[in-house]
Amino acid sequence: MANLDNKGERIAKRLSRAGICSRREAERWVANGRIAVDGKKISKPATLVTNQSIVTVDGKKIAEPAQPRLWRYHKPRGVLSTNNDPEDRPTVFDHLPKNLPRVMLVGRLDINSEGLLLLTNDGELARKLELPSTGWIRRYRVRAYGPLDESRLKSLEDGITVDGIKYREIQATLDKRRGDNSWITVSLQEGKNREIRKVMEYLGLQVNRLIRISFGPFQLGELHRDTVREISARILKEQTSIGTPKPKRLSAKLPPMKPGEGPTDPEPLKRNRNKNAHRRR
Repeated sequence: MANLDNKGERIAKRLSRAGICSRREAERWVANGRIAVDGKKISKPATLVTNQSIVTVDGKKIAEPAQPRLWRYHKPRGVLSTNNDPEDRPTVFDHLPKNLPRVMLVGRLDINSEGLLLLTNDGELARKLELPSTGWIRRYRVRAYGPLDESRLKSLEDGITVDGIKYREIQATLDKRRGDNSWITVSLQEGKNREIRKVMEYLGLQVNRLIRISFGPFQLGELHRDTVREISARILKEQTSIGTPKPKRLSAKLPPMKPGEGPTDPEPLKRNRNKNAHRRR
């Protein structure tokens, strides 16, 4: 844990690092009078705390921030990337093993998308990995229906504006065609809400399958559907603690996708369908 004896850190950051909530949630909790430091309720989210400060939420002392950890999770379709759903639809957290500590998502995948999700117990790590400025490329395999003009895919490298929303550089490469369907590898750094689906629709294509196969240096690989695997502390440190990576240009040639790096057809994923769907948290 960092030495905070002299300068301290903001209460919102402490709660986020401890995996209790996001910084934004912490600010709301402070405004609602739920947070106390050394026995006194606080009213300012800029309140500083040190290693010696006793922080409570609703009267319960929070634990010291644990060592940051990171997991890979293969999210199936039909599962929401949220903590809870008012319509009581299944969420990622319903599917996680019961022995997993409290975790939060690094980014999101919509309900009809599948593939790699990163999970962490550290809110500050999640925040860092989500920022476009970190420079990590997110790569997807996309199956789309409709007539495909490869020159229009190439033009996405210059960015595109759809319905008033500006999307940054996107690299999209046609892998193969099968009837009226095309498999496309898409790489981007930002990942706005439903970005790939909206951009493809603008090009006259209907996405009927979307699989995230990598997030920065971390790969989906052969991780079975609905399965969680922890990333070793050594690899996590190597990939996240040595400064902030310089953003890479997506238009630069990416290394070719290796066999097993990500599914190219529906069939390989069917073998493990709902394998661990009985798990609830």
